[in-house]
Amino acid sequence: MEKLIITAAICGAEVLKEHNPAVPYTIEECVREAKSAYEAGASLIHLHVRWDDGTPTQDKGRFKAVMDAIKKEIPDVIIQPSTGGAVGMTDDERLQPTELNPEMATLDCGTLNFGGDEVFMNTENTIKYFGQRMIERGIKPELEVFDKSMIDMALRLHKKGFIQTPMHFDLVMGVNGGISGDLRDFVFLRHSLPAGATYTVAGIGRFEFPLAMAAIIDGGHVRVGFEDNVYLSKGVLAKSNGELVAKVVRMAKELGREIANPAEARQILGLKPLK
Repeated sequence: MEKLIITAAICGAEVLKEHNPAVPYTIEECVREAKSAYEAGASLIHLHVRWDDGTPTQDKGRFKAVMDAIKKEIPDVIIQPSTGGAVGMTDDERLQPTELNPEMATLDCGTLNFGGDEVFMNTENTIKYFGQRMIERGIKPELEVFDKSMIDMALRLHKKGFIQTPMHFDLVMGVNGGISGDLRDFVFLRHSLPAGATYTVAGIGRFEFPLAMAAIIDGGHVRVGFEDNVYLSKGVLAKSNGELVAKVVRMAKELGREIANPAEARQILGLKPLK
């Protein structure tokens, strides 16, 4: 079984310091949290950015400042900026971090009801537009799927040339409006993936660690972090993203699964090695 890639989603666009005081907003806080995750065993940082007051932004300059600061401290880590942004942003606004030519970026594969009147819009044309941009810039997409239909969309657009192989999926489970985080649904999504694809599981809230366990056993990869869950255990706030990563590392070691370093993660994901 190949080594385990651990992704740390260090902040997200929705979670706030009111939920956990350690949630990072500033550049310095993002560096602190990325470093804590890396030192605990994460090889990939999934990155949203905010202004210092916590307002989410897709501003290219802010992304560059945060990415440069993280790379200064941990040069070999893989940084994967989000093109999801926040509800209501335009396609071009969301795509700003791709202008920095990162190794990877997220590509959301469908529209989702986020609760109340909030709808996270990803039309077929939006997905095509994002996919073509990433092909042109040599960026590997992480295909974000919140339900089975989004896997089908990714496969359909692959046949049309908008998504290249080998494909890497992120199974985001337990989001309001998306598929649940039950083991039954994990098995359903897992066996809906194409041969030769890799995948990561991101369980939301209480689903984070049970789904991490399932992915470790199955040979998949794991995402944890404050974007998805701020608790180390029931009622116990995590002090850092590193604590969440460290818990996954302990689980993997108990199950005999080794942890991938960034160079090994690049090889598994089909990324170019660092020069």
